[in-house]
Amino acid sequence: MRLITIALAALLVLIQYPLWLGKGGWLSVADMQGQVEATRLKTEQLTARNAKLASEVVDLRDGTGAVEERARYDLGMIKQGEIFVQVLRKNEQPVESMTVPPPPPPPKNGAKPDATPTH
Repeated sequence: MRLITIALAALLVLIQYPLWLGKGGWLSVADMQGQVEATRLKTEQLTARNAKLASEVVDLRDGTGAVEERARYDLGMIKQGEIFVQVLRKNEQPVESMTVPPPPPPPKNGAKPDATPTH
């Protein structure tokens, strides 16, 4: 009787092995589910990134607002007639502007700037 019990216990263990540790076992299925979830999250992030890039391409192609925004924030450019004011924090370096500074304003008296007064 004891031999039959041991044999049945051994068969039970042999039957359980593929269920737990085999190719289609529960542990491999749980691992694959984790991989699927990680891939799904990455796909969602990439889809959102692609949508953002697609809208930016459409905006760059159709409107001038995005071009102006990029010129202002990425290149530090300003429009003609605007005044650039930059507030710096302690120990912060100023940003170099790509815009050529405007010429100095003409004198108010109507006199030429290079003219020397004669007496």
